[in-house]
Amino acid sequence: MYLITITNDAKIRKRRRSAMYTKQSKIKTLFNAPFGKDVMELLMYMSGKDPVLFRNPIVGNIKLRNLPSLTKNLITDDFLDTLIDILNREPELLECKVSEEKKQWWKNAVFYQIYPRSFKDSNNDGIGDLNGITSKLDYLKDIGIDAVWLSPIYDSPNDDNGYDIRDYEKIMKEFGDMDDFDVMLQEIHKRNMKLIMDLVINHTSDEHFWFQEALKGKESKYHDYYIFKEGKGNRPPNNWTSAFKGSAWNYYPNLDEYALHVFSKKQMDLNWENEHMRKDIYQMINRWLEKGVDGFRLDVINLISKTPGLPDGVQLLSNLVGAVGYEHMIYGPKLHEYLREMRKMTFDKYDAFTVGEGAGIGLEAAKMMTCESRKELDQIFNFDQLNNPGKGRYDSYKYDLRKLKPLLIKWQTEFKDGCWPALVFENHDNPRFLSRITKQESFRDVVAKLVITLMLTLRGTPYFYQGQEIGMIDTSFRDISDFRDVEAINMYNMYLGEGMTQQDAIKKVAPGTRDHARIPMQWEDAAYGGFSDVRPWIDCSNDYMRYNVKKQIEDSESILNYMKSLITLRKDNQTLIYGDFTLSNNDADTFCFRRKDKDACFYIEINLLDTNKKRRTDVIRKSYKKIISNYKDSHELLRPYEAAIYMIGDKK
Repeated sequence: MYLITITNDAKIRKRRRSAMYTKQSKIKTLFNAPFGKDVMELLMYMSGKDPVLFRNPIVGNIKLRNLPSLTKNLITDDFLDTLIDILNREPELLECKVSEEKKQWWKNAVFYQIYPRSFKDSNNDGIGDLNGITSKLDYLKDIGIDAVWLSPIYDSPNDDNGYDIRDYEKIMKEFGDMDDFDVMLQEIHKRNMKLIMDLVINHTSDEHFWFQEALKGKESKYHDYYIFKEGKGNRPPNNWTSAFKGSAWNYYPNLDEYALHVFSKKQMDLNWENEHMRKDIYQMINRWLEKGVDGFRLDVINLISKTPGLPDGVQLLSNLVGAVGYEHMIYGPKLHEYLREMRKMTFDKYDAFTVGEGAGIGLEAAKMMTCESRKELDQIFNFDQLNNPGKGRYDSYKYDLRKLKPLLIKWQTEFKDGCWPALVFENHDNPRFLSRITKQESFRDVVAKLVITLMLTLRGTPYFYQGQEIGMIDTSFRDISDFRDVEAINMYNMYLGEGMTQQDAIKKVAPGTRDHARIPMQWEDAAYGGFSDVRPWIDCSNDYMRYNVKKQIEDSESILNYMKSLITLRKDNQTLIYGDFTLSNNDADTFCFRRKDKDACFYIEINLLDTNKKRRTDVIRKSYKKIISNYKDSHELLRPYEAAIYMIGDKK
């Protein structure tokens, strides 16, 4: 039986009236609100401090009005006003309980993200395409992949490689046509796999029909499909900046108005306040679902609701979140209303799956968006784990896995009771995680296998990114002409404008460019890695001569075959999917835990360092049965980055 316990609406309203926040509220009360708890933990995480600091009776009883001085103006008076407004939208932590975990296909599934432009070129134009994807479905099925997630394949001018959609219901010519899509979808389903489409509905391309019509005049019905606003004299409506640098506003002289773009200048934000626009979006979604698509990954979905009036953002916060004004859209006042409406009007009608990209969303806000009882999203991606505290994507540093451990424990132990984690370490928007951890070739395979072990033994749905199964790493960029990433190019030009030399500007953007993850898939030791017979749209790495699919298929000890074996182990043992997670004998340098249910018990031990460590549990004396390890042989010590899985007792 499956039960959900929800506090009744009357009690919630009563508690909310008594839980309203003001500047007179005490700091300790922030931890009683989803957004407050997330913000405080994020600030502490990024600064390397322990959130326990604010639970100290002396600090905790300080009033919110004192936060600016306490945080040395990291939290300013303006931000405090915004914070209080957001706190009062959801003043109390979510209470959601389940008596038994509901088993669903997407919890069992192993997902695989494909970046179509770089996966496989079937017609030798240097660009990956749908027929190329279809030709590799047997490969994915053989690994054990259950669901394919495609980055955008819609018609686009490619200012941001497809995340600027010109026509939601037309296939990008470079990728093929709708007939090719239909064949691909049919072949995916023939193999009992699912297809998840990437959907961008926070913004469209400025070449979309709606925006082109909007520019014709304020009387056009499409004008209100976007966020237009008059300027302040000769300045934009507010001080918001784009995530891709520069102002977040474009000026249109014929309208004497500015239009908002949170991302590139050609990615215009939709106005979700307009119910006609929302209706058109829902109808478009339903037409894809009618074709047989199994669900969607929703790009930057938490940004669709903006603070009314679009007030100025806090300049100082841009160092933390990457753009000015982000606090006015990260968790907008109507976000939950829009998500519930969209699900009711689209996804629920087809039993479709959804996973949202929640850039900047913390654990408590993620609960609000994905708890089963709330009927918003099924899952959400959180990316805190992709960088160490105080570090960003463009920083060059060695990732410390010991800093990852507390985050994993937090999401394993606190994100449950109707919420299901998404396990992801690589995607199209970030450099290769493997390259962050180690640059030593001798550790490359064992570290790649360590990450795979985490993804397939922790509670949650694993999302692999193309090339992760063969240990693909970052490539080299020596000249701006090597880049295709609009974000990196904009940053490069910004640094030049600040007086930096070309060489120094390259050094600044190269570590974090998204192009690292977008170089062609390495299929074999042949020209262009077997991706194409002609030079690809972005240069390959010479690494394909050593690390490629064909070679790893033939090597029984390869990363690919390790992942394949572990996927099989997960599929054959529901304990590794639905079993309880409990920490075992740990110290700061190891991550040891158990997955246990009535049928079996598994013990997983992981060394988080690049040096030998003494085992916390004597697995030999306890007669644990080793199932698989990222080292071929056994040793009395845990070797650098060693990961091993044991069974305790017999499977029932």
